[in-house]
Parts: sequence; structure tokens; C-alpha cells
Amino acid sequence: MTICHCNHQKTFEECCEPYLAGKSRPLTAEALMRSRYSAHAQRDYAYLLRTWHESSRPPEKSLDMPADINWTGLEILATEKGGEDDDKGTVEFVAHYRTSRIINSVHEKSRFVREDDQWFYVDSETIPAKPITSVKVGRNEPCPCGSGKKYKKCCLK
Repeated sequence: MTICHCNHQKTFEECCEPYLAGKSRPLTAEALMRSRYSAHAQRDYAYLLRTWHESSRPPEKSLDMPADINWTGLEILATEKGGEDDDKGTVEFVAHYRTSRIINSVHEKSRFVREDDQWFYVDSETIPAKPITSVKVGRNEPCPCGSGKKYKKCCLK
């Protein structure tokens, strides 16, 4: 058993899979954010569309992602409201990924709303990345993608 894509220290089966499978609904904006990250990792575009608010939902065809993208870790930096008793909330996060050519991350602050007891993603603000200096990463050092694994066991492959 492996840790869920969203890095919530539970297995995928215990964490995000029930949401993606439609067996239950996320109770908080953060839980929806985590499940949407897992949906990206699983390439479950139907779930992404189901949990996207109708006011900002894109056409299905625009969800295509590069075939070689591999989501490698999620860090939740802050949440504002978005609890079980709230109707709105924000989640600031960093999502790490790699492709065959790059290791990178996306830093965003996403807005969520709850309607009829269901949370929906509305939109997000991208937070500009800090400049990265070129540093050689040793095989046994932590991977720069943020996965928590050693570089040789992660992105060096």
C-alpha cells in the first residue's frame, strides 16, 4: 500500500479514492483540494469536471495534460475558512511535478464554494515562483520536487 497522491499520510484507498469513486464527498475545501490533486495524478478528468463550479468550468477538451507529466507531491501551505460549517474557503498550496524534461511546481491559492452540501473549485490565483538557482543535487539528497524521497529514488530515474 502506498501513501495517497495528496501526501495526507493515508493510503489512496483510505483518503481520496472514495471521493473520486463517488462513494463520499469531501467535507472541507482542503479535502476537495487534496482529492482534485489526486484526480490530476490519476488523470481522472471526469472528477475534475464534476468538482469544478459551473460558473468557471472549462470545456472538457481543455483539460488535456502532457502525457509525460508525473505529479510528485502536494504541500498545503494555508487554508482560510473552508470548514464543514463554511460556504466559502481558500487553500494555498504547492503542487510538485516532473516531466521527461523538467522538475517544477505550481504555487496557487484556490477558491472554493459549497453549495447544497458539496464543495466546488471556483478558480485560482497563481503565485509567482521565486527564482531558482542552478544547484547540482546529489543522489542521496532530498529530491527537489518535494516528494520527501531521495533524489536517486525519485526524479533521477
